This record gives sequence, C-alpha cells and structure tokens, in this order.
Amino acid sequence: MKCIQQVLAAALCAPLVIGCAASAPDSHAGAAAELGATGKLRAAINFGNPILASRDPSGEARGVSVDLAREAARRLQVPIELVLFNSAGAVVEAVKARQVDLAFVAIDPVRGADMDYTAPYVIIEGAYLVRNSSPLHRNDDVDRAGTRVVVGRGSAYDLFLTRELKSATLVRVPTSPEVTDLFLAQNLEVAAGVKQQLEADAKRVGNVRLLPGRFMAIEQAMAVPQGRLAAQEWLTAFVEEMKASGFVASALKRHAIEGAAVAPPRSSAK
Repeated sequence: MKCIQQVLAAALCAPLVIGCAASAPDSHAGAAAELGATGKLRAAINFGNPILASRDPSGEARGVSVDLAREAARRLQVPIELVLFNSAGAVVEAVKARQVDLAFVAIDPVRGADMDYTAPYVIIEGAYLVRNSSPLHRNDDVDRAGTRVVVGRGSAYDLFLTRELKSATLVRVPTSPEVTDLFLAQNLEVAAGVKQQLEADAKRVGNVRLLPGRFMAIEQAMAVPQGRLAAQEWLTAFVEEMKASGFVASALKRHAIEGAAVAPPRSSAK
C-alpha cells in the first residue's frame, strides 16, 4: 500500500513539475514574440541622457542602456536594431506610436499611461545650475516668482517640475543637452537637468555652480508599449538578474559613469 501511495503521489506531482519547467520557456517565447514582432528588437537609445548612452569616437552608440539592449536581444535570440534619439520626449512619442519595442526611460506617472515599466536598474540625480553670482544657494530657493528654470522638453525633470514648482516658470528646450547654452544665452536664472550633464557643462562654460544636493531622484527603467505583458514580465526578471549579477555595475564602470547608483532589488525598490 505504501508503494502504491508513493507512485500516486509521484504521478500527481509530475504535471506540476512539467508545468513549472515549461513556464520559463513559455515566458521566454512570449517575450521574444512581442519584442521581435517585426523580425527584430527595436530598442530606443536616448543620447539626451549621458548616463545612459553616448557615442564613441567612431560614432557608435555605447553605454549601459546599449549593453542591456544587446544582452536582452542575445538572450531572446532576436536581431537588434538600435533606434537613436536625442531626447527623452522623442523616445516617449516613439513608444506611444509603437515605433520601438523597448525603451530606457525614467519612471513617471504621466508616461505610465502609455507604457509598462520594469523596476529601475539605475538611479540618477536631478540638479540645478546657476551662475556664480546668483542669490540662489539651496534647491528650496528656486521656486520663487520671477525665477525661470530651463529644462529639456518631456524629460523626467520637466514632468516632475511641472507638478512641483508653484511659483517659478519653466522654459523648455527641445533636448536636454541644449539646456545650459540657452540658460546662458537668454540670461535665465536656473538650468535643471541630470547632475552629470550639468557638471560637465559647468566645466565647459565656467562661472557657474551647481546647487548642493539634488531636487529629485530619477529612476531609470526599461519599458515597453502598454499591453505587452509577456515582454514586461520577462524584462522585469531580466533587470533584476542584471542588477544582482553585477552586469549593470560593470557597465557603469566600463563606460566611466560616475554619480549613478545601481538600483536596489525590486523587493526594496520604491
């Protein structure tokens, strides 16, 4: 009788084991089908954020987002096409129009209406730049009547400051790399952007300074057009593995990116 019970138990468990074993390939196949529906994985790469991507001396795309896109395509066994953009706003519009299958964007509730995110893979900082002679010395000083803040249109900090600033006025430029030059050319009060970009601009133009600290933390994630559930599920697991394995940290080091932190595991992410 004991032997019969053992045989029956094994037979009942077998379908469960088979089902579990099949779930990973099914998830992989579903993600590959959604992300490679056109025969290739079209990955949006944004040069407007130097933390994520830039061009090497030969003009080729490089950066942590490029590395992640290539690794995802390799694992899914789908050919990759890097679709290049100069601003986050243009990337978001391409996702809305389903002209790309995968994007690397900052998490924001406004964008969430059109795309589904993974948890963040890196966290970067938004900072303010002012002239050395500016009376502004703290981030809290910026939100005053008469203060004009230049931002890249559609960027994470544009969306954030649109909600948060009550008295200051936003001045938008087409792409984030244009922020500092317009700030100087039009004699405006504040430039806002990714801290590393503004630090590089400060060295380039001189006679300016960053306000201490940050006005926001920017969580960068992978995203797909809304409704591609298999792709989102697979990418969510992929991002967690890339963080835990050290892939993201190695990419940041390899591309000499400073000031960006690997995001915490999903269970402890905000």
